[in-house]
Amino acid sequence: MSFPELFIIAIGLSMDAFAVSICKGASVQKFQKKNILITGAYFGSFQAVMPFLGYLLGTGLQNMVESIDHWIAFALLVLIGANMIRESMEKTETVCSSFSFKTMFPLAVATSIDALAVGVTFAFLKVRIIPAVCFIGIVTFVLSAVGVLIGRTFAAKYKSKAELAGGIVLILMGIKILLQHLGILNF
Repeated sequence: MSFPELFIIAIGLSMDAFAVSICKGASVQKFQKKNILITGAYFGSFQAVMPFLGYLLGTGLQNMVESIDHWIAFALLVLIGANMIRESMEKTETVCSSFSFKTMFPLAVATSIDALAVGVTFAFLKVRIIPAVCFIGIVTFVLSAVGVLIGRTFAAKYKSKAELAGGIVLILMGIKILLQHLGILNF
């Protein structure tokens, strides 16, 4: 997988965390700079750990599904992307203004579930996992930190647009993987 492809996937995966970060920033009554670091650390670390776990799972399954791995990668990315698009069109829910473990842990898990499935895809594509998950974690950290600042400034206005964009990106990556495997695309 090329760096531009990994960058696009990292951006797509981080859109849920970015959207929630915007809401977190909008929900804070008394803003503190540590809120930015807490949000980035939770979302960035979970976006790095979950694809790694998915990669381990996918590596274990790889011999059993090698002949259809491109279809699995395509299906997972399209399903994740479609779910993100569906969520972008739902009513905005309120987000708790707390940055405690009790609040941030479930949010971090919820926003990184799709990364677990992408990790399975990475195993099928034989991606170098350590650099990939580190990069995804860093991208998510930065976008989450920026999301808190945007939320603080502009409220939750952009949450659905971020989820929509992330969903479209993941669907397009899934289609690209399938078309490459079928020999329709050569880049």
